[in-house]
Amino acid sequence: MKKDLPENIVEDISIAVVLERESPSEKVWNVYLVNEKQDPLANVLISSKGYGQKDGRDVKTTVLRHFIGDVAAMSTVKVEAIDTQVFGLTNEYWLSYYIDNTIYDKKYIFLPESIVDEHLMKIPLVNKPGILIGGTR
Repeated sequence: MKKDLPENIVEDISIAVVLERESPSEKVWNVYLVNEKQDPLANVLISSKGYGQKDGRDVKTTVLRHFIGDVAAMSTVKVEAIDTQVFGLTNEYWLSYYIDNTIYDKKYIFLPESIVDEHLMKIPLVNKPGILIGGTR
């Protein structure tokens, strides 16, 4: 039963949508996994999808699965590029990983229109502007 499983709390791990570079004609965005733990992560798997309403119609993107492998302590890994056309959708990232043979997982959700310039902050370890979900305790 689910109630019998231990509650494995995910802390110090974030997903960030990062503004890589900007020109007068375009902005380039990427999604990063940010590991602020003192522990490395093993067998990292991230699935991503977008869903919501666009022009009055229900829209779903393809589910993408990214096997990242191992992620060092206090480091970042680029997960995928993200197109500005999906910023109006809910963008969901489901992360799972192991630390010392214990599995952890967490869902990170960027709500529609949350990836905007007004929400930009300096992303830890990436040192570029972006929008962060998760973070430290």
